[in-house]
Amino acid sequence: MVSRVIPVDPFDLVIFGGTGDLARRKILPGLYRRYYDGQMPEEARIIGAARSEMDADGFRDFVRGALDEFVTKRHDKKMVDAFLAKLDYVAVDAKGTGGWDALAKTMRDGVVKAYYFSVGPALFGDIADRLHEHGITDDDARIVVEKPFGHNLETARALNATLAAHFDETQIYRIDHYLGKETVQNLMAVRFGNMLFEPLWNAQYVDHIQITVSETVGVGGRGEYYDKSGAMRDMVQNHLMQLLCLTAMEPPSRYDPDAVRDEKLKVIRALETTGHDDIVRGQYKSREESYLEDVDNPGSITESFIAMKVRIANWRWNGTPFYLRTGKRMKERVSEIVVRFKEPPHSIFEEDTGQSANELTIRLQPNEGMDLTVTIKEPGPGGMRLIDVPLDMTFAEALGEEAADVPDAYERLIMDVIRGNQTLFMRGDEVEAAWAWTDPIIEDWTRREDRPYPYEPGSTGPEEAMILMHRDRRRWRELRA
Repeated sequence: MVSRVIPVDPFDLVIFGGTGDLARRKILPGLYRRYYDGQMPEEARIIGAARSEMDADGFRDFVRGALDEFVTKRHDKKMVDAFLAKLDYVAVDAKGTGGWDALAKTMRDGVVKAYYFSVGPALFGDIADRLHEHGITDDDARIVVEKPFGHNLETARALNATLAAHFDETQIYRIDHYLGKETVQNLMAVRFGNMLFEPLWNAQYVDHIQITVSETVGVGGRGEYYDKSGAMRDMVQNHLMQLLCLTAMEPPSRYDPDAVRDEKLKVIRALETTGHDDIVRGQYKSREESYLEDVDNPGSITESFIAMKVRIANWRWNGTPFYLRTGKRMKERVSEIVVRFKEPPHSIFEEDTGQSANELTIRLQPNEGMDLTVTIKEPGPGGMRLIDVPLDMTFAEALGEEAADVPDAYERLIMDVIRGNQTLFMRGDEVEAAWAWTDPIIEDWTRREDRPYPYEPGSTGPEEAMILMHRDRRRWRELRA
């Protein structure tokens, strides 16, 4: 396989929160890898902006340490030095006036201007105001904002209004790194690029669909934030919702930002209200480790796990349930979409032959790839015995070593910002529609004072999540990395 690297136009990228954890772990190492692969032009510049008082050399030392820690492959001293030469730094006060004139003088004309808001949402408005007041942006400037996009519908609307005061919707890039994953994009390629699947992608042939994002880690150092959000706000409302939309949406008229996002929005608006009986919430708990201790709140009723049955009220999916599952401190770290097809309407084989239904599994992590389970005859002379075997397309095995080293999601998405391509970014009305569906569910929990079920760390979640599936005579796919 030959990988094509298409360079982007010259740019000035300002990273607000340039000394923060996200910049250190993801953004700056990702930009270095894009430079190493030849996608970043020589005229490109990256400017760190934060409250920390340091000069450009200090910022370069900070970035060198980040690259030493988080870049293993492609770590070349000459390339690192050349990349660091592209860096600059300006100390700015997001809520005050300090540093903004210096930042304005640093920006160049005639290049793409992009501003990455790698800070808390509380500072989005202040930064947008300062950029406007100091004339640092133009009509082609782009801003990148990290989740959370609000805490509920009201705050999401307020945040959108704040950004819209100075920027057009075409300039706002709401980044969800899940949409930058190679397999997520391949989901669209498999559906809309192959005649094999799309005719079967509906309620007539699909029994149900499972979407799972499980993590082995706990809440870690995010306890204070996580306890105010929980799995519903932190994962379902954005990450799982996006995977649901891409799986369920109608074919867009073309691969175009608004065409794709229009179809995703239709899915969200077609979601039926999910009742209490179709939701299971959990908290990890054992003698050695407890969610309540990790968040330092012994009375917390915030969920670290959620499983739910979701229905889409449209012609394509009427009667086909979608099962969503996500949790902390689970058995395996797995993100996958499983499309379970119906069994043949009539079997010519005897009942004990072992015939079952086909499954298409799309693995986002780890080991990105896909496999389709098909039924074949078991080899041997023992009569007609059927077994299920996977047609496996693990990218690293099927496409060679280059596929095993695909760009990180942040790398791809930041380059899309420079190109001006919003296809893999969420639109404002899409975010608000997701909150409009999520809020009533959370309000119902609050009203009922609903308490999560305990589950053992390192398990597959509370037993009640299994019962949710067994009630429908179905089973969760086993968590395996």
